[in-house]
Amino acid sequence: MAEQDVERAEALLTRVRALEQAIGEIGTTLDETNTCRELAAFAARHLRAAAAVDVATEPGAPLRRAAHAEPTTSGPEPVDPTGGGPAAHGHPLPASAAAAHRLSVPLAVHDETPLGSVTVSRTGGEPFSGDEAALLRHAARLAARHLAHARRLAATEDTALHLQRALVAEPGRPHPNLEIAGGYLPAGPRALVGGDWFETVRLHFGRSLLVVGDVMGHGLDAAVDMNAYRTALREVAATDLPPHRVLRHLDSVVAEDDARRPATCLLVRVDPARAAATFASAGHLPPVVFGADGSAELVDLPVGPPLGTGVGGYEPTTRPLRPGDTLLIFTDGLVERRGEDIDVSLGRLAALRLPPDSGPGQVVDEVLRRLDAHGAEDDVAVLAARIRARAPQ
Repeated sequence: MAEQDVERAEALLTRVRALEQAIGEIGTTLDETNTCRELAAFAARHLRAAAAVDVATEPGAPLRRAAHAEPTTSGPEPVDPTGGGPAAHGHPLPASAAAAHRLSVPLAVHDETPLGSVTVSRTGGEPFSGDEAALLRHAARLAARHLAHARRLAATEDTALHLQRALVAEPGRPHPNLEIAGGYLPAGPRALVGGDWFETVRLHFGRSLLVVGDVMGHGLDAAVDMNAYRTALREVAATDLPPHRVLRHLDSVVAEDDARRPATCLLVRVDPARAAATFASAGHLPPVVFGADGSAELVDLPVGPPLGTGVGGYEPTTRPLRPGDTLLIFTDGLVERRGEDIDVSLGRLAALRLPPDSGPGQVVDEVLRRLDAHGAEDDVAVLAARIRARAPQ
């Protein structure tokens, strides 16, 4: 085989290896920023050139710099600019070596609208070879494909999150004699809709029913079941039954539908005129009451089986709500941590001491922050309520 053929075969092998490395190094996550950084780093290392990636947030929008990388002094052998195999770094540079060379290719797959561009530039040496240009185009197409996937996923998650928030963040209006605040946090950056929810139902004689529930599982099916539970509960609660009887009726209704997932649920009927609250739990964690001094107290109450079992056995518990008390009900994502006993988790909540006279909004914000709920492994739904102080006569 002629020496030129051997050199060309070596150059082709080098290019194939670079293409294989591109597949493994670009698009390792479904994160747009990370993919742009991986593309810039790959181009800088393999082409021994400064690399910049610019993207548009939407078609027609101005490009913004997403990533930049400087050439490295170590790494894979670049393709010889003359097309004759790996570059020989010992070759002296010609007098014109100070000339600047620049190559830019679109971030696009075939005829698709470009998402941006990747540009490489270097000073000195030969212009970018055909093999180098082909390698950059391949890396850009690969990155563009991953960027498109990442954007489609981000759009889907954004729609799902708005759906979830619309379902849980717009509870029915309680009576004006009750102050409320709620919050919902999805689990992690790749969250989809789930089964956590809260609700308020206006009852007769100035009373309000507060509800928090958690359908087992995640995803769209859990969200559908959650909405079914919520709808059924509104219908049952409208009969003005006490909380434990509402749970019994709801349990029997749901148990007749084998397709429904089980769910935990906590009901609290707040009666401002009597300054009291009546609780009933279906497999749910106990609520906590923050006093006017900021101290916390877990409410001790009997716990029945989750909804959907058809077993029943729910019992009521009534306790006073003193002036300035703020009640907090929540789903387990607020307190549960992997590998930790639930009593320890609840103890951490009960040990909190908030600023005195914290209202519902401040209680929600403080508890979410202090328990690091933004980094929870499960969805978090919380609802806080306080009897509104009467204006002096």
